[in-house]
Amino acid sequence: MATERRVSRVAELIKREISQMLLHGIKDSRVGTGMVSVTDVDVSNDLQHAKIFVSIYGTEEARATTMAGLQAATGYVRSQLGHRVRLRRTPEVIFLEDRSIERGNQVLDLLNRISQNRTLSLDSEDSESSDVSTDASTPDR
Repeated sequence: MATERRVSRVAELIKREISQMLLHGIKDSRVGTGMVSVTDVDVSNDLQHAKIFVSIYGTEEARATTMAGLQAATGYVRSQLGHRVRLRRTPEVIFLEDRSIERGNQVLDLLNRISQNRTLSLDSEDSESSDVSTDASTPDR
């Protein structure tokens, strides 16, 4: 079993190397259909398995195509990791799509809508209260 510090260092190294492979190494045209970035790498404590979380920007079709290309390239990625990263055993590689950025954007959009609705309702209340105050300041005759 590796220490927690070593696991995190190996995960960062794998993340960096796979990012480089996505830019220059993987020749599969399906991987280039969507913009791909590695968001996180989760390595098991025994360094035998690595889950690579990728964020794909594009349409649903481009995402599916890109994920299929990444799944097909796992053998190549694992062999390249074996050459680039000096470990006794090269970890099994699993690509998983990370949609946390998309969910975060949705939450921010909802918060912005709530904020806009709140300012609109406050503005309308202010205009109503100013109308009432001007009516109250004029004396009745």
